[in-house]
Amino acid sequence: MEYLTTLKAAHILATVLLLASALGLALWTWRARRRGDAGVYGQLLRRPLLFVWLLMGVCLVSMPFTGWWLVHLIGWPLGQTWVLASSVIYTVGAFSAWWLLVRLNRLRRAEPVGLRLTLALALFSGVCFLSIAGLMGAKPV
Repeated sequence: MEYLTTLKAAHILATVLLLASALGLALWTWRARRRGDAGVYGQLLRRPLLFVWLLMGVCLVSMPFTGWWLVHLIGWPLGQTWVLASSVIYTVGAFSAWWLLVRLNRLRRAEPVGLRLTLALALFSGVCFLSIAGLMGAKPV
């Protein structure tokens, strides 16, 4: 496989894994909450799901590097609107995902945390990463 194609595949794989892992965690939490499982938040950051959280972290860290590398190899200028917009959206989305993780950790330790803000952070970060995936797919110049 060619170097550029391998890098594209790695970048797309990181995006798909990030979104699929987040969707899986959301569905798992939603189903457990509907069953009436009171300890769902305490289980969210425990060992079986630790792999999913680590996978999401690796994807979040690798995406800016592989994205910049792709832009550099292809020769697109970094000043293109969609590249700049993706960078800004990524920064805001990654910050909200980090804040969400802090709030979920507080829920795990049974500290009082507002669930509406936690849900809003999850939805906001999800929308951010979906919009980046849309910008990557459309590449409006």
